Amino acid sequence: MKRAVVVEDDPDIVELIEHYLEAEGFEVEAVADGRKALDRLRAASPDVDVVILDLQLPGMDGVTLCAELRRDKRTRTLPVIMLTARGDEADRVVGLEVGADDYVVKPFSPKELVARVRALMRRLEREDDEAPVVRGGLEIDAARHTVTWQGQGVHLTAKEFALLLALVEASGRVLTRQVLLERVWGYSYAEGTRTVDVHVRRLREKLPGVADRLITVKSLGYRLTGEGEG
Repeated sequence: MKRAVVVEDDPDIVELIEHYLEAEGFEVEAVADGRKALDRLRAASPDVDVVILDLQLPGMDGVTLCAELRRDKRTRTLPVIMLTARGDEADRVVGLEVGADDYVVKPFSPKELVARVRALMRRLEREDDEAPVVRGGLEIDAARHTVTWQGQGVHLTAKEFALLLALVEASGRVLTRQVLLERVWGYSYAEGTRTVDVHVRRLREKLPGVADRLITVKSLGYRLTGEGEG
């Protein structure tokens, strides 16, 4: 059985999420305090499949909590979906920049949240069956969820990892932002193209050795060239 941890201090929202995720076969644990959630996730991370995280929390806010999860090797690969009343683009970008894999704005459709969770789980399950991909000094091992550049490990979030793999597997072809949204996030919506841009920027920062090969194609999307290609 898959396990979800819901970090949310509104009991009505917790009950709603629990109802829908349990119907999907998840065991759900709820934590109402950000600091307590961090301690709990550090202890339970190997058994947690997804974290649903509110931004406005007692003890520690969701942005700080997400950043702490990404800094800790025990929790850095936990899939995190932020769930918050803050709907401005700037707030979405902040959430993504600290390492969230997805972002759902209140008031939300519980069916949409479940669809986002399901898409994330499908992607991770597919990666578990894939053989390592090697492109020059870059190696991507989907089964172990690891990336190395010239032998050195590079930490990526679940969505950064999936995005890099999609670009590598495209073998230099241009992938539009909408295509990347569908392949990596499992859905498509107009505002989501900003999500793709944020994740591409993070890939360039974390993998400077391939940053100049991660090409922006104006008005279209992105492509990753091979070594020595323009």
